[in-house]
Amino acid sequence: MAELRRALVVIDVQNDYFADGGPLEIQYPDRNESLANIARAIDLAQRQGMPIVSVQHEYPAGAPVFAEGSEGWELHPEISSRRTDSWKHIVKNYASVFAGTDFEAWLRENEIDTITIVGYMTNNCDLATAAAAEPLGISVELLSDASGAIHLANEAGSVGAQQLHETLLVLLHSNFAAVATTNDWVNAVEAGTALPKGDLGSSAVQGRAAFAPVR
Repeated sequence: MAELRRALVVIDVQNDYFADGGPLEIQYPDRNESLANIARAIDLAQRQGMPIVSVQHEYPAGAPVFAEGSEGWELHPEISSRRTDSWKHIVKNYASVFAGTDFEAWLRENEIDTITIVGYMTNNCDLATAAAAEPLGISVELLSDASGAIHLANEAGSVGAQQLHETLLVLLHSNFAAVATTNDWVNAVEAGTALPKGDLGSSAVQGRAAFAPVR
């Protein structure tokens, strides 16, 4: 088996996600617990010499969130205090880290075949990035306890953050990413192995069995 070449991608760990009462305050999992797991993943990646990418979402000055130059736009201190010149830094304007950036070119240049996603939000930028990687042949890992979601409601309905986060993890693991806890990822990195990934066929079979009517 060819050697796995990972990069840790730290998506949008910015202050707006930690603003008490703010519209983007992470609701599930607990934001401080997910932040601690993100920091743990970064620390391991640095010890291992793994490439790290920090990502920062940006809107024009005056925008309600992620306004360029605002406190909410800044990376959380747990990230900025760890960041070094060796990290790749990407400023993006779309949900996917691939959209309108040189991310794919940087991955190819560095012969990276697997990205490990941590950060926010499960229901937007994490999801979009994982889906965008599929047609590019880039494998994705997503750490379930180092990411997070918010409550959503609109004309189509409403869903709580826990249900949204957990549902998306099942969806992602069925095709787009290997979903695992930070502990399991740490063990895999230290062993030099890939995380086990689900697939749509087996997920469909197991789903049918799980929801089969009782006769």
